[in-house]
Amino acid sequence: MTPPPTVAADGASALPRQIPYIIGNEACERFSFYGMRNILVPFLIGSVLLGYLPEGSAREGAAKDIFHSFVIGVYFFPLLGGWLSDRYFGKYNTVLWFSLIYCAGHACLAVFESHAAGFYTGLFLIALGSGGIKPLVVSFCGDQFDQSNKSRAKVVFDAFYWIINFGSFFASLLAPLFLLHLGPAWAFGIPGVLMFIATLIFWAGRKRYVNVPPSGPDPNSFLQVVKSALLLRGYGGGTLVAAIGALAALLIMGLWTLGATTGTSLLPQGWGFVICACLALGALIAGTGWGASLQLERARGLHPDTAVDGVRAVLRILIVFALVTPFWSLFDQKASTWIIQGNQMLIPHEAWWWPSWLIQNAAQMQALNPLLVMLLIPFNNIVLYPALRRLGVQVTTLRRMGWGIALSGVSWVAAGVIQLWIDSGAEVSIAWQSVPYLLLTLGEVLVSATALEFAYSQAPMAMKGVIMAFWYLTSTFGGLWVLLTNASVRNPAVIEWITARGWTENAFLMFFFAGFAMLAALAFAAYARSYPMQEHYRAH
Repeated sequence: MTPPPTVAADGASALPRQIPYIIGNEACERFSFYGMRNILVPFLIGSVLLGYLPEGSAREGAAKDIFHSFVIGVYFFPLLGGWLSDRYFGKYNTVLWFSLIYCAGHACLAVFESHAAGFYTGLFLIALGSGGIKPLVVSFCGDQFDQSNKSRAKVVFDAFYWIINFGSFFASLLAPLFLLHLGPAWAFGIPGVLMFIATLIFWAGRKRYVNVPPSGPDPNSFLQVVKSALLLRGYGGGTLVAAIGALAALLIMGLWTLGATTGTSLLPQGWGFVICACLALGALIAGTGWGASLQLERARGLHPDTAVDGVRAVLRILIVFALVTPFWSLFDQKASTWIIQGNQMLIPHEAWWWPSWLIQNAAQMQALNPLLVMLLIPFNNIVLYPALRRLGVQVTTLRRMGWGIALSGVSWVAAGVIQLWIDSGAEVSIAWQSVPYLLLTLGEVLVSATALEFAYSQAPMAMKGVIMAFWYLTSTFGGLWVLLTNASVRNPAVIEWITARGWTENAFLMFFFAGFAMLAALAFAAYARSYPMQEHYRAH
């Protein structure tokens, strides 16, 4: 049943009464997620879970692998949550059930801090629960508005943005202190309590929500149009390309299965299930997408022209998204590689300007990111972009994204310089990390928010859900690049090459990822020059 609209004192339609339940849920959920996420690497490095490894780079590398495998799962499972919601259960039921899984995951982390199977089960459940609700909460919030109160929607979505960063900021500040002073059971348990409260708040509003029923199968969906293009009206070159992609995916997973069952692997050292599954998924998406683009016109007549044109727009956007994945490989390492670097730095407790009563741990430097995001977005919109326009510089979405990827590379150059400084034997203040954090956050503001703005303008309304699913996968593949790089630098020949040049592994990785981002920015700029811009904003 749809709740009746409420009317404000001035006669305008008031904010729907169910919105505070959704906002409250988001605030607690974001604190719970970032609270556990931002202490995961420091906990693992010092925990008995990795006690079988020698202290130093081996244990740090294993902690990074676990963290980025977790992040990969978080951004893969939105595909499952979105599909279940749209096809079967609707948003409310899907969010509620995945939230309960999420709570169970937090409980596992708190209870099984020294039990590997229990702890890793908790990480899987949190990845499944967090990922499952990730694409649904914002769209569920949007479902609460109609023509009578749509003017209030912007206020709510702005509140969503602030709540996400507000929760992240305080979680990044407080969770490392919980770990330091209270121990891992409390440090993981407190975010779990917040997630339980988030679930209760969401459930409490159940009688007030507008529940849009599941849409069910769509005969003109993205996948149906691609299927028609590849398999109907005869086979062609595009079908062959798609088949090669599918065979490559099967080959990768087959080789992994062979190695896992026989103990003799034909794959490179360090290629575990997560790497192989992501590579297989990438081969399948690349082969199917490229193949469909070659013969998409075959679907015309079997599907409306708007559906076929929408699929072509999505396939073009996927190339843009693919070139953004290196950015996420740099960004997500602020919670792994940069924490490890911070642990080697000096916290300037004796300095009069340092808030020693609050900042006591390298992991807390992550709080700079959400704080700077809240400052930089209004600065860019009010000061930077208008100033550039007055100078005659057109601040297009693609230019912003390209510069954002390049800035992320510059941030890692700064981090690399700091690492060389540390490796020289100097005592380096952790305050210097604020420089790469500022550059990386500016890159994030230019890439992340702009990419969604770009994608929504380029894709027809019916394909916007597909775009969101693929956008989450950019973080999954960003994590893949990190795992592949970490596996490669553990090769004895690579280690010898790095050592022969007088570098540490950390310093090499800093400059490697900086170069990776710079190459991605150049490739992005080259593709952007020929990209055919479209406009698919909703008509008034």
